[in-house]
Amino acid sequence: MDKVVEMRNITKIFPGIIANDDVNFELNKSETHVLLGENGAGKTTLMNILYGLYKQEKGDILINGKIVNINSPKDAINNGIGMVHQHFMLVNNYTVAENIVLGKEPKKGIFVDMKKAIEDVRELSQKYGFNVNPNDVIEDISVGQQQKVEILKSLYRGAEILILDEPTAVLTPQEIQELGVIIDNLKKQGKSVILITHKLKEVMSMSDRVTIIRRGKVTGIVNTKETNIDELAELMVGRKVNLKVERAEAHPGEVVLEIDKLNVRDHRDLPAVKELSLQVRSGEILGIAGVDGNGQTELLEAITGLRKTESGSIKVNGEEIINQSVEQRINDGISHIPEDRQKRGLVLKFSLLENSILGMHKNKKFSKGIVMDYKAIRQHCKELIEEFDVRTPNENVMASALSGGNQQKLIVAREIVRNPKLMIVAQPTRGLDVGAIEYIHKRIVQERDKGKAVLLSSLELDEVMALSDRIAVMYDGKIVDIIDSKDATEQKLGILMAGGKAEKEVIDNEQN
Repeated sequence: MDKVVEMRNITKIFPGIIANDDVNFELNKSETHVLLGENGAGKTTLMNILYGLYKQEKGDILINGKIVNINSPKDAINNGIGMVHQHFMLVNNYTVAENIVLGKEPKKGIFVDMKKAIEDVRELSQKYGFNVNPNDVIEDISVGQQQKVEILKSLYRGAEILILDEPTAVLTPQEIQELGVIIDNLKKQGKSVILITHKLKEVMSMSDRVTIIRRGKVTGIVNTKETNIDELAELMVGRKVNLKVERAEAHPGEVVLEIDKLNVRDHRDLPAVKELSLQVRSGEILGIAGVDGNGQTELLEAITGLRKTESGSIKVNGEEIINQSVEQRINDGISHIPEDRQKRGLVLKFSLLENSILGMHKNKKFSKGIVMDYKAIRQHCKELIEEFDVRTPNENVMASALSGGNQQKLIVAREIVRNPKLMIVAQPTRGLDVGAIEYIHKRIVQERDKGKAVLLSSLELDEVMALSDRIAVMYDGKIVDIIDSKDATEQKLGILMAGGKAEKEVIDNEQN
């Protein structure tokens, strides 16, 4: 096999942590090679070295058998390497064609030859089976389409090697299938693809080989055909993992959360939640499925008091909370695991000690008047760290020093021990490894079994299906349907998430 990339003995050290410890990685021509690992294992760091965003302390990079020195993304691009990041780098008010040729525009004299740019983009997208219109404006197209634009941008710059960082995080099930087809087309044209991911199902369907990294070291290199999901999970986490969420039948009780004709605007002052009505009962998990940007964030922010509502009603245990402060809502028994752990969930410059009582600092257990009882706080924090397996040297380190997965465990721990009536849970396992996911899922189900009402919003459809008793699908600010989880399939939910109706034929076909 022709090796197009060899990374030999790569070591990268950040203050206090060895992110890559003597790592070897190879990519063959026309293969899809997955870099698999838990959050904080060092996958993205390794690829950021290949793309010139970081410089290794030790080790060599070879492209097509020759040692190269990559000091910047420009060097990487000159060596035929393109990278599509998790968060896209597109100019929203430019067209598809303008974004793709940006910085490498075809010229007619001193002017940009836009006609040629559009022609080039059309030709390129047809060659690889991409269905994009060069004249569409970025902000008007779906996230899946934007991802295709990012891939085309790299191909336009001559990329032979493509690195895709968590490429399926924001796609519907149908778009994930499309991405699989695109990757196959790229391989047929001789391109080589590296996928960074922690989603085992996609590893199995999209890759030829897998390199597994755990805590900065390679724990295995396997051929996809010769492995299975359970073996990959074990290599990734270092122990056997139960990937199925164990949960008994729900026994819903009284209505805890009642939303009626709610209207909420987004940060651009455009309608984000439109005339939405919804109920969540004690002892049930209601999951919200939807593609990112369909009003889920604004809905949860309205319930937790982080965003003003325009009109409508939100009641918790029969009491109207629409004009209450965040603090009043916490005191009324609402806990919140926010989707952005670093902006909303933690104060990164505070210690774990301080973060463990955020929103509870006035609690008599932790303060006597204006004096904080640090002995009680320390005890509380230690208990959370131990019970929820937060991996940290001690409780005095800053929250910013923890990996994303451990930051998340601390937030989940803090919000569960509040003993709330209603849990608002957004993206509880975003970016987490299978071990942490297994634990957090178990804890959420335990809270349901204790009679809590849980409203769960996640972009991971598998997660919504595994945890929810009922599933509400959100599209364009509205709930288009609520399905019992026993009747939900990926196909049915995917159609609803894209704004379609769960057509009778689809349902009939599935039943036959």
